[in-house]
Amino acid sequence: MSGLRINVVLGAIGSILWIIGILMIIPFMVAVYYGEHLFPFSLSLTITLLIAFIFSLLLTEEKGEWNMREGFMIVALGWLTAAIFSSMPYIFEGTPPINALFEAMSGVTATGATALADIESYSKSLLFWRAMTQWVGGMGIIVLFIVILPKLGVAGRQMFRAEVPGLKEEQLRPRIRETATLLWFVYIGLSILEFILLYFAGLNAYDAITHTFTSISCAGFSTYSDSIAAFNNSTVEGIFVIFMILGGANIALHYKTIFSDRTSLVKDEEFRFYLIIILLATVVLAYTLTRGEVYAFTDSFRYSIFHVVSILTTTGYATVDFNMWPDSSRFILFLLMFIGGCAGSTSGGMKVVRVLLLMKYADNVLFKTIHTKAIRPIRFNHRRIPEEIMHAIVSFLIIYFMIFIASATLLSLMGVDFVTTLSASIATLGNVGPGLGLVGPMGNFGNLPDPGMLILTANMWIGRLEVFTVMVLLTPAFWKH
Repeated sequence: MSGLRINVVLGAIGSILWIIGILMIIPFMVAVYYGEHLFPFSLSLTITLLIAFIFSLLLTEEKGEWNMREGFMIVALGWLTAAIFSSMPYIFEGTPPINALFEAMSGVTATGATALADIESYSKSLLFWRAMTQWVGGMGIIVLFIVILPKLGVAGRQMFRAEVPGLKEEQLRPRIRETATLLWFVYIGLSILEFILLYFAGLNAYDAITHTFTSISCAGFSTYSDSIAAFNNSTVEGIFVIFMILGGANIALHYKTIFSDRTSLVKDEEFRFYLIIILLATVVLAYTLTRGEVYAFTDSFRYSIFHVVSILTTTGYATVDFNMWPDSSRFILFLLMFIGGCAGSTSGGMKVVRVLLLMKYADNVLFKTIHTKAIRPIRFNHRRIPEEIMHAIVSFLIIYFMIFIASATLLSLMGVDFVTTLSASIATLGNVGPGLGLVGPMGNFGNLPDPGMLILTANMWIGRLEVFTVMVLLTPAFWKH
C-alpha cells in the first residue's frame, strides 16, 4: 500500500470544511430573517472558513492520484471533522461540548438521536442547521465533495464506494463524479416534491422544509420534542411514510426507474425483500397492539406502519411514545433496528441486502449438509455472488456485533439499565435515532453519562461509514509503509 501523504489528507479535509462553512451561511440567513442572535453562526462560519483556508494551503500540486490509504483517511476523518465543526453553533448557543458533538455527529451521520431537551427552546436557525446537516449527511458529505472537486480519479471511486455501499453494480456513468451528480439530482428532486406535498398538507414553510430535510434523508430530527406527534395529521404521516420508504431504497434505482427502466425498483430483489419486511412487520406489530388492547385496529395499523417504516429505514420519527407499548411490540421495533434500509440508500443499519444474502448463505450451508457434493452458487438479481463478497458480509456482521456488544457492555458498566443499554447501542451504531428506556422517542440521550455519550458518538461515526472505513484505521497494517 502506498505511503500516506498527510498534507494531501489535510488539504482534502480543508475542501470539505469549505463546504461546511459555506453551508453555515444558510442558517445565518435564517437567523437574520427571524431576528435571532447572529453570533453563533457568524463566529462558527468564520472559524470554519479560516481553518479551511489554512488546510487548503497544504494541498500542494502533486502528480498521481490519491491512493487507497488516503481515500479511507479522507472519508473517515472528513466525517469526523464535519461533526466537530458542525457542533460549534450548538456550543455558541450554550449547549455543553459533549452534547453538542453528539448532536452534530447525529446530524451529519443522519442518525437522529438527540441529546437536547425542550427542543422548542432553541433558535429556529439552530434547528434549521440541525435539520440541514441531516439532509447533507443523508446523501453524504463526501459524495457532495466528489461532485464539487473535479479531479479524484481512482481514489474518488474508492471514496464513493466507501460512502455508498452497494453501488458497485449500479454505477450510472463511467465517471464517478457524474454518477454522484445524478444521485444528487434525484435526491434534490425528491426533496422538492416532498416539500410541496407537506406544504399543501398543512405544514408551514419552515416545518415543511426542515422535515423534508430529515425524512428523505432517513434521519429523523424534528423541530418539536414530540416529533411527528406534534402535527397530529394523518395525511402528513402518510407523506412521511412514502418518502421514508423512498429514502430507504437504492437511490440509483430511483434514477433508473425515472429515466430508463420503469421496472428497475420492482425487479430488484433487495427492494422486494425490503417491502416484504415492511408488510410482515406491520401486520405482526398491528396484531400485538390490537391483542394488547393498546389501540383499536385502525389506529394499530396506522401507528404500526408508520413506526415500522420509521425504524426500519433508520429515520426514527415517532407519532406516539412507543416506549410505552407492550414488550412484544417494542421487541419487534428492536429487531428492525438491526436491519436498516437498502444498500445505496440514505438509511443506516446493516442493510437489507446483507440480511438477504446471509439468509441465502445459511440456506446454502444447510443444503450442502444434505447434498455434500452439490454445487449451488448464491445468486442475487440473477448474478452469481463471489465467495469473497460473502466472506466480507460475514466479516462485517462479526465486527458489527462485536462493536454492539462492546458499547453495550461499557454502557452497562456505567450503571445504565439493561433496556437502555442495548437499544442505545444499536440505535446509534445502526444510525436509527431513538431507542427504548431512557432514550425512547420522547426522551433524549443527554441523560446518559458523558463517557457513554462519547462511546455512542463513536458508534454513529463507525456505523455511518459501514464499519470497515473507520475500523481499518485501527489496524497496524494501515500505518505500515
